Amino acid sequence: MKQGIINFCSSIGLSEVGFMKCRRFEELRTFYEERKKLNIENEFEEQDIDTRINPMHYMEEGKTIICIAFPYHHNEEYIDNGFSVYTRGTDYHRVVNNYLNKICAYIQEQGGKAIPLVDSNTLPERYIAALCGVGFIGKNNMLINKRYGSYVFLGEIITDLELVDEKEEKHFKAFDGCGECELCYNACPTKAINKNRKNPNICLSYITQKKDIDEKWFKILGGRIFGCDSCQKACLYNQNKEYSNIEEFKQLEFMKNIDEDKMISLNNAEFNSTIKHTSCGWRGKNTIIRNTLIRKAIFKRESIKDIKLNSPNLQRYYNRLLDGSEL
Repeated sequence: MKQGIINFCSSIGLSEVGFMKCRRFEELRTFYEERKKLNIENEFEEQDIDTRINPMHYMEEGKTIICIAFPYHHNEEYIDNGFSVYTRGTDYHRVVNNYLNKICAYIQEQGGKAIPLVDSNTLPERYIAALCGVGFIGKNNMLINKRYGSYVFLGEIITDLELVDEKEEKHFKAFDGCGECELCYNACPTKAINKNRKNPNICLSYITQKKDIDEKWFKILGGRIFGCDSCQKACLYNQNKEYSNIEEFKQLEFMKNIDEDKMISLNNAEFNSTIKHTSCGWRGKNTIIRNTLIRKAIFKRESIKDIKLNSPNLQRYYNRLLDGSEL
């Protein structure tokens, strides 16, 4: 049955598949407790530790977790437009879920139960991927796949089929595969990743997604509108990787030539026909507009005077930019 699932995944273009026993991750409890003590959890994380370490709350009879890596970096030019590479194709939540549903349907045809999980779930996805042998967690805290580097999305399936023994589970070692390399540490603009402690709450990818940010971040953002690829660009595993074969992750046409003036004046209809279809669309248009304003004013040193904004919150950011000495 396990080989059948691997073969089915291969038939739909997915090669990076791994399996592990569905179990509690008690070994992570201390790690999560320490994060709470240090107050470095953020609003995107599940706050309840028991929920984070127990996949059986999704399926009580779960026996196996299947992890699949979905490469998204294509062999095409990605110019600096302020958007991370992962945001430039069709929303991965939708794409990955569509693929997982096909695999779940196959498992159900074989007599098993299966549920798909994409991104916004409570489980430690990268840790699971490492235990499944899909890759290793690098010093940049990202899952690094030997074939596609860190340019991968992750999806999981929990099934009641018994597909692995405990002894098959891969050994986990932090940063296995990085060796002495610290290129990502050196490339990180805020040192959110460093040899002493990882703090995702100062990662610029996270900052671009926050609903409210302080002026201190305006310059530090460096023109980023959504996401940050600094550590990925520096990583040696991303230098000689293979490219994605998933068509849905190719850059959408409007992403190849972003018009920042149009981005700032986005109305709902324009947002719904463009950004909403990408992996950053879930955050809404005001966050995108705010970060584009900052990009033009600080990073590109272009005037943003006389712009009309309908949102009081955006107007507040606009006024702060106009009042700033950078202008």
